[in-house]
Order: sequence, then structure tokens, then C-alpha cells
Amino acid sequence: MKEPNWFERVFDFSFPAEYFPYVVERVRGTPARLEELIASFDPSILTTRLGEEWSIQEHAGHLLDLDELHVGRLDDFDEGRATLRAADLTNRKTYEANHNARPIADILREFRAARHEFVARVENSDETDVVKTAMHPRLVVPMRLVDLVYFVAEHDDHHLASMVVIARSLKQQGVAQNRP
Repeated sequence: MKEPNWFERVFDFSFPAEYFPYVVERVRGTPARLEELIASFDPSILTTRLGEEWSIQEHAGHLLDLDELHVGRLDDFDEGRATLRAADLTNRKTYEANHNARPIADILREFRAARHEFVARVENSDETDVVKTAMHPRLVVPMRLVDLVYFVAEHDDHHLASMVVIARSLKQQGVAQNRP
């Protein structure tokens, strides 16, 4: 199955704000899911690229890189900005970070800490906060705080799934070994 392009995804934010606790739990669980996924892979493939695409480890590093944006967007909501800050659509930070040269344990530990900060911030939101809106700059749609958290969860899942696709492809090519 062809992996969908993130930038071509269409999002439906018409769900009730009462789903907020559910989407918070999805983003809270991403570090554990990422750690479990990484542990399931042959360590020798974590930094292997398929062509010019990111490696598994670079996908993990990208999740870490983007939590700064997510926290910044929480600041935007808190400050009552009409439009959320824009992401760097070139992903320069991820390309410049050289995540493949870093120990995966450091990336996982830093991601867990960054995501803890994000979750701690959103957990303290009240009903009024959850439905505050600001324009998403790329999607050009009004986004509530609950929508932002959902969007983060979807982005997390996109990259976790990408890691699985890479590992399967490498296994099919005979690059990856089965884990004991």
C-alpha cells in the first residue's frame, strides 16, 4: 500500500470538543509507542535510508523536532493570536540535526521529556480553552485546541507508520533481520 503524503491529507475537525481527553491520551502515549516500536526493530536498520527518504531514526528525531512547534502553538492559543505559527515545511531542523549520528536512546529520552511538557500544558486546559480557535496557516481552516491535539496525534501516527513501512521494506530487501 502506498503511504499517503502528509501534506495531501485532508482533516475533518467536526468532532465534538468532548473528545479532548481521548486525543490527549493519544499524544501522551506516543513516547511509549515509539520506544516499543524502536525496540522491535533490528538496531542495524535504524539509520538506513531508502533512497533519499528519512531513516527510522530520522523519523523519530523529527517527532522530537516538531514538539517545539506544538508547544509554540499552545503559546499562540494562550496569547489569543488569530493565526497559529507556521511550520517550516522544508523540515530544515530535522535535516540539519543529523539524527542518524546520535544515540537513539538520547532521541527517545528527549522526545519523552518534550512530549511530557506538551501534555502537561494541554491537560490544564478548561472547557473554554479547548474550544478557542485560531487559523491553521497551511490548512487555512480554523482550528480549536482540541483539533490541534488531534492533528499532533495524527502526525505522530503518520511517522510511526512510516517507520513500520521502512522496516518492512528493508526486511523484504534482506537488509533487516528478525529480532530474537
